Amino acid sequence: MFIREDENYIYEVVSKNIKTQRKSHGLTQVQLAEKINYSTQFISNIESKNFQTFSLGTVWRIALALDLDMHTLFEENMKIDKK
Repeated sequence: MFIREDENYIYEVVSKNIKTQRKSHGLTQVQLAEKINYSTQFISNIESKNFQTFSLGTVWRIALALDLDMHTLFEENMKIDKK
């Protein structure tokens, strides 16, 4: 777990939120990967607890696939968006 002052902290926040939102939308990693035309391994890497960089474009594509405003994935204390 990174501290807030560490620049890697935001990756940890976003990856946790992606996983939470993906599950709340009832999608598997495979299904999300197919929706955004990325590999399942890439989604797994993003959601892992290990540091993994990814682009804003990737976050944008995931937000679109999950029908979310992109800023939702950057929230530090995110509430689950159940649809």
